[in-house]
Amino acid sequence: MTSQLRSSDVHTAPLPRSRGPISAEVISRLRSPADIGPWPIQVASGEPYGEDVQLALAVLYEMHYRGFDGVDAEWEWMPGPLGVRAQLEQLFLRALRHDVPECDDPDAVLDDLCHEARDAWGLSHQLAAYGTWEQVREYFVHRSIYHLKEADPNAWAIPRLTGRSKAALVAVEFDEYGGGHAERLHSRLFANLLVAAGLRDDYLGYLEYVPADTLATVNFMSLCGLHRARIPMLVGMFAAVEITSSPGSRRMVSALERLDAPPACITFYAEHVEADAVHELVLRHDVVGDLLAKDPGCAADIAFGANASEFLDGRLAQHLLTAWAENRSSLTAPAVPPMQ
Repeated sequence: MTSQLRSSDVHTAPLPRSRGPISAEVISRLRSPADIGPWPIQVASGEPYGEDVQLALAVLYEMHYRGFDGVDAEWEWMPGPLGVRAQLEQLFLRALRHDVPECDDPDAVLDDLCHEARDAWGLSHQLAAYGTWEQVREYFVHRSIYHLKEADPNAWAIPRLTGRSKAALVAVEFDEYGGGHAERLHSRLFANLLVAAGLRDDYLGYLEYVPADTLATVNFMSLCGLHRARIPMLVGMFAAVEITSSPGSRRMVSALERLDAPPACITFYAEHVEADAVHELVLRHDVVGDLLAKDPGCAADIAFGANASEFLDGRLAQHLLTAWAENRSSLTAPAVPPMQ
């Protein structure tokens, strides 16, 4: 495989259509040249998990990644968008604090995630046993919002950690970024998966088509990673994702093999079966363990990060399963073309 750049490596997406008054105002202001003036946008009445709030957050967070076509890059650190983003984050966090049980024992939380009940049933179980190729491709669309920037939100933690936890997290990220080989980047492997499945591989190419529940799972990663004070939450989230990724990826391999999917689709999940089983151990013992040894007071934030991530993933899974049970698309608009 060559290491030539693909569209997913260089593309910046256009600004999406708004989904309510908050996102409409944010998107409208970003179309203008950057300035240091405030943005008097009222967000208090927004629904924390709703389409308007989550899209506005996703757009504002994207200013810290690749940005959007035609949007002044100077907006990234201007007071207007940062002030609105802070209000939206407070709205989102308050809802999560209300809905996610308090816990100050991250080891117990992560232990629970390691031991799946015999009768457990979730999205990957459904896809492995009964999923259709159309449903699997629709699932790929949802996951493209994260997997085409895979590992980037977690990289924000690197300059905020020290010693053993920094070294261990960098080791995990090194794997996520292909071990120094561009063609092995996990984001590249997912782009290959999309192409093999007859889908677009451009970065944020499906932003217009995924619901708020999808955006919320990625927004939570950015919310944690972009704030030094929330790095323990990011570490808890990262550990939870790696613990659940390996068994979930194994079920996806089963689903894809059952459906005789293209090899590139299977390769992406097969890579995560092996890699994430190792990452789980490194994160638990060398990152979480080191953080707790240095600051036992961060235990509740680590536990919250893990539990909030699971809560948001559960909302997304329920959205997909409900839609499919009702024989309708889980996307906000038709996005999955028929295979040629």
